[in-house]
This record gives sequence, structure tokens and C-alpha cells, in this order.
Amino acid sequence: MDLVSQPNNPIYDSPILNISTTPTTPSAAIISSPSSTTTSTAAAAVTTPSRYENQKRRDWNTFCQYLRNHKPPLSLPMCSGAHVLEFLRYLDQFGKTKVHNQTCPFFGLPNPPSPCPCPLRQAWGSLDALIGRLRAAYEEHGGKPEGNPFGARAVRLYLREVRDFQAKARGVSYDKKRKRPKPKLAATPNANN
Repeated sequence: MDLVSQPNNPIYDSPILNISTTPTTPSAAIISSPSSTTTSTAAAAVTTPSRYENQKRRDWNTFCQYLRNHKPPLSLPMCSGAHVLEFLRYLDQFGKTKVHNQTCPFFGLPNPPSPCPCPLRQAWGSLDALIGRLRAAYEEHGGKPEGNPFGARAVRLYLREVRDFQAKARGVSYDKKRKRPKPKLAATPNANN
């Protein structure tokens, strides 16, 4: 879920540690050997971040930008589960999933026959994945797991409510499927008898 397009030269902020770094290009390292007068260069290995890492970085930068634009501006250590909920509600305006209101005649229909004025919202799966990435990013930027606002009880309850309401509104069940035990093969009598 690309929340906000970022510039080509991203800035990695760490509001917890109060540092800001810009990505650098790998350069050749010069290695001197004490036993010889020659120098050799070793090229640094270039690793491309995975799609998940790129998305996590974009989401983190978007959340940090949201905190900077908040009235009054918030620092990450002051952020709580309530601020995370504000952020999730703010994101709803960019959603692409039709969620029918309870008064809508198409409430509970998986495939409505015609358009309706119900709002577009963020899909539950997108919000759940976003919170997972932000939880990981928070800890990677020096936050303590026990103080992680993305893991707050209020955030978990909100996600559960969104999931349940969207399931009802779209007529889709998100019930966990129980694993069925594998059928046991009937013991076959010994063919030699």
C-alpha cells in the first residue's frame, strides 16, 4: 500500500534516537597490508532492499511526516495508541474498498448490483499489514517493544472491529478455519493370511 510517494533520495529519520541519515552509495575501500606496500581495493557488496523493506521504510516516513504535521507536532516518544488510531482514521480517506453503511440496501451483499454512495475506506488487510510493518520499524529505530504504540491494545481492538464490520458490510466471513485432522488410513488386514 503506497500511502505517499517519496522522493528518489529518501531520508531515514529516527525520531527516537534524534538522528537523520541519508543513504550513501557504496564506495571502494582501500585496504593496506602492513607486510606489503601495495594497496588493493575491495568493492563493497551492493544489496537491494526487499519489497517489504522498501514498503516499511515508506510507511515509516509517512507516519513520521504525519507526526510532524500533527497539531501540535508530536515526537515519537510522546506517541500513543490513540495517535496511531488517529493516523489509521486519517488514512481512510485514501482507501479504495467500498464499505457499505448499515442503512445501505446493499449492506451484506458481496456483489452489489449497482453503485451506492457509501464511502471508500482502507481495507482491513491493508491496515493490518501496515501496523505490522510499523511495529517492526518502530523497534528497528530504537523503540522498546513494551512501549510500542503500534502494539497497543486499543490498536488491536480497532483492527478487530474494522475486520468484523467490513466482513458484515461485504458479506464476507473472516472466521478462522479449523484444521481438520487428516483421515487415518484404515488398517488393512495382512494379505498373506
